[in-house]
Amino acid sequence: MTASHVTITGTVQGVWFRGWTKQQADALGVTGWVRNCPDGSVEAHLEGEDAARAALIERLGAGPPGARVADVAVAPAATTDCAGFEIRH
Repeated sequence: MTASHVTITGTVQGVWFRGWTKQQADALGVTGWVRNCPDGSVEAHLEGEDAARAALIERLGAGPPGARVADVAVAPAATTDCAGFEIRH
């Protein structure tokens, strides 16, 4: 199991991005969290098998209906043994 820190920019707040991300993560078996940032971006910590994380990162590039993703920046991260996937406020 490995982890990634992901920052998504564009029109990604106010379009149900965090709730949609949780649905996608739960469906793929990815754990971690997602939250809005003060600069208008969304950031996420993703943990899981490489293929599942890669699939979620690809989906984040499209986002939910209403989102307009400009960029998805991915960086390696340390695992924290997340028990599930949560929306942080």
